[in-house]
Amino acid sequence: MAPPAARLARLSRTASFSACHRLHSKSLSDEENLKLFGKCNNPNGHGHNYKVIVTVRGEIDPVSGMVINLTDLKEYMQAIMEPLDHKNLDKDVPYFAEVVSTTENVAVFIWENLKRLLPAGMLYKVKVYETDQNIVVYKGEETISER
Repeated sequence: MAPPAARLARLSRTASFSACHRLHSKSLSDEENLKLFGKCNNPNGHGHNYKVIVTVRGEIDPVSGMVINLTDLKEYMQAIMEPLDHKNLDKDVPYFAEVVSTTENVAVFIWENLKRLLPAGMLYKVKVYETDQNIVVYKGEETISER
């Protein structure tokens, strides 16, 4: 009997964190920032309860039956989320000192940091819910390719 073919699966895990931020670009004047970001440019900031769904992909191990040990994935995600939780993203997270703390950039931050912890090629998607209505999906793409 031939060995079973390798099976590819995607596995997702959810985590959450609460943080505040202010949408403000150092490249724009105060007036331009206010016009672009509106109430999200409030000098005192505002907060969100972010929900993050990380999806990994890989072959199902024939011995363990897993793509990745969920305990490992949980620990990797906690290592990334803990420094964000109950923080002011702009003031407490060095990455956002120079990068506008949009949900898009939060997704990129999570992706880049998880990518360092996971086996190469395993990270598939990072989905960040800023609110139930505002959601960003990032899959590591750097630009839109020309067609």
